[in-house]
Amino acid sequence: MSLTELTATSRVTVFPLEALTLAYTTQSSDERGLGDIGLVAVVDVLGEGEELWRLAHSLGGRNNDADRARWILTQANRARVVAAYTDLPRTTWTAYIRRRIDLDALFANHDILLTGRISLPMSSSDA
Repeated sequence: MSLTELTATSRVTVFPLEALTLAYTTQSSDERGLGDIGLVAVVDVLGEGEELWRLAHSLGGRNNDADRARWILTQANRARVVAAYTDLPRTTWTAYIRRRIDLDALFANHDILLTGRISLPMSSSDA
């Protein structure tokens, strides 16, 4: 698998899902700032993001990548809307992207899902 490194500053929601700690943020594909790219990543120095896809299969019962991507985005969106978890309004992070899924239609305001591992400032990952 190829690895793409991405660093940015944005709002990050950190939330638990089963045994994982995940971070959700958005990026924009152009200057309009629509947040059409969803990034959901594992907050773990040993994780690679594949754990999230296995979870989408086992808990979500999803078999194909597009369905699993929508399940992942649903969990991330739910965590942000409920606001019961750590919300970091302006955090600089670095993500190591392992997968990119281009959705066939807009879902949870996203056209694209990126997954992998994310590094947050020490105080953020302790949440």
